[in-house]
Amino acid sequence: MKYRFLVAALTFVFVAGCAGKSESYASSAGSLAASRDEAFLYAADADWDKVFVIDAATEKKVAEINVGKTPEHVLVGPDDTLYVTARYGRGISVVGKGDFSNVRAVETGIEPSALALSNDGRTLYVVNSTTLTDALVGSVVAIDTATLQIKWELPVGEEPSGIAVLSGERALVSLLKQGDVVLVDLGKQKVLKNYGGDVYAALNDSLLNPDPASPSRKSLAPDVGFNLPTVKARGIQSLAVSPDGHRVVASALLATQAVLSTSSGGSPLAPDSEISVGGGGYGGGSCGAGSVVTPALLSFDESGTPRVDDVSRCEHQASDTPATVLTNANNNLPIQGPKAVVLDATGSFAFIVNTESDNVAVVPTSRQASTNNQNSGAAVDAVPAPRGGTGSAFNPSGSVPHVIATGKGPTGLVLSKDGKRAWVYSLFDHSLHRLEGRGSTLARVSSVNIASDILEPDVARGRQLFFSATDSRMNDPGRGISCGSCHINGREDGHVWNFIDGPRQTPTLAGGRLKGTAPFHWNGEFENLGAFMALTVRGRMGGTGVTPEMETQLEAFINSQPAADNPHRLASLSPAQERGQQVFAKAECNTCHAGEALTDNKFANVGTFVTQGNVQDDAALIAKGLNTPPLLGLARTAPYLHDGSASTLKARILNGKERDLHGKTAQLSNGEVDDLVEYLKTL
Repeated sequence: MKYRFLVAALTFVFVAGCAGKSESYASSAGSLAASRDEAFLYAADADWDKVFVIDAATEKKVAEINVGKTPEHVLVGPDDTLYVTARYGRGISVVGKGDFSNVRAVETGIEPSALALSNDGRTLYVVNSTTLTDALVGSVVAIDTATLQIKWELPVGEEPSGIAVLSGERALVSLLKQGDVVLVDLGKQKVLKNYGGDVYAALNDSLLNPDPASPSRKSLAPDVGFNLPTVKARGIQSLAVSPDGHRVVASALLATQAVLSTSSGGSPLAPDSEISVGGGGYGGGSCGAGSVVTPALLSFDESGTPRVDDVSRCEHQASDTPATVLTNANNNLPIQGPKAVVLDATGSFAFIVNTESDNVAVVPTSRQASTNNQNSGAAVDAVPAPRGGTGSAFNPSGSVPHVIATGKGPTGLVLSKDGKRAWVYSLFDHSLHRLEGRGSTLARVSSVNIASDILEPDVARGRQLFFSATDSRMNDPGRGISCGSCHINGREDGHVWNFIDGPRQTPTLAGGRLKGTAPFHWNGEFENLGAFMALTVRGRMGGTGVTPEMETQLEAFINSQPAADNPHRLASLSPAQERGQQVFAKAECNTCHAGEALTDNKFANVGTFVTQGNVQDDAALIAKGLNTPPLLGLARTAPYLHDGSASTLKARILNGKERDLHGKTAQLSNGEVDDLVEYLKTL
């Protein structure tokens, strides 16, 4: 059956009545933007450290702009000024209209991750992953667009990642690992609402609050439900404000906290020939999704209150919001790795760019109308919800009715003002794709390569393998999971997975942490990367298997990833850091944490095993001990320990300090502990 949307029947969700469009509304997101007259497209290419200027009519590259290191987000101002984040440039690049040779740099903070303009266009807001002085705190910096002078900086929480400017000089800022938002008063430079686990409570309402008659929880930290089969949002990388400036949607991931059906490492490791394909370790996500990492679209009102589905029951909470869980009826066409999201000018559709599944998902922002599912051809009508009758049951045929294939690794999207076309930029093959149609009928009509690969061939191919949710050698497409689904941006997601042999936090892969650090995993059961891939790819992700050539490519990519930028790593050690280096030796930390990667690759019990609750460490593993982890990049990898129980380095040292289980710490004074922490942050 030909797919169609009854657009006329859609309730106009995001634009109330005849309200005008907010100036903060943006028709682009991520690495791609357009000039105000839509004559030119600007593609930020993180591999080339350039912005490519493309004629929208001919789709030919007409100029290259050398910008800061690793550009990832581009925004066009009202006067056609370009603003580009430089992830490893500690700020932004600013380019005047047509003046491509004059690039001005403004230092804002560590790893800027998002840009937005004020409603009057006079202020640019830059979200920094951390401040220039503290790796545990990120910030929003306000810049005068006329003078490019910094007006103010506001700390907003750990690892902020996105921003949406609302009406009334307020904004929502997302936190990458927490999977939630904070509400900011931009006029008063004040955080109005801190992170409190609101998204977590809403996603798991019926499980955490089983009595329907009792009031829903207003706030609940995710660790409260650690031993329950809940889901936790994380990986918010993009926010989109509604045309009227009153609502926000965010692309995100949902990670299960249920106990997985396999051990964390599958130890003892069976011979490769005995490993069953699709062993189930990473299968079974939220509400019909194929994997334990489920793509999602979160919705918020202007107070920052989440309006999302209760996924612990697979139940819609409101019919005037988009579906939370993103699933596709076609099991061979997964949706994974949501990177950027754009709302159309009517507020009727959300366009979600998915880096790992190489496609764009089009999702209606209202469930009040009957729709036909393009993939299944079956009509799905709204029906009463099991609880409260306020919404509709989950669509068994999938919540995403329209998926558009793109190039490899799409990272940005632009919608035209008339809604009749869109463009997508794909980083991994440096290609531009034009889509034509309207709303749900958009389809790809052209593709063109803008640049060649600049990465080493093995690194480029390894990246595609690492982030692919569609390569049957790496995974079962019906499961739709990639290495990058847990190792967000090649690093880590801050999530603790509950295996039958204990909790295990995702380790970061940035900064060359594979080199010289075998055996792998917290349990240390994998002697080399090949052994790890044999079980993880085939047994858990459902792939057919990694060849030796693929293993070489994956290893080349992982080892090529730079360490996260670190404000504590100075040209020379500060006095406190120098004292901490001495304390590191005094406490005998260097006994286990030695060598270039700061690990002896052996096993130890440092008193951190979990021995109570529903998810406990296996007794045999406790006797063996955990594999000593490298200490590289500590400042940016909180929380700490295999169960993620230490939120800060100081908390880790003080917990059990007097027992000398984790180094000779009982002898250390409070001042020495502080100095040790300062040194550890430099590693």
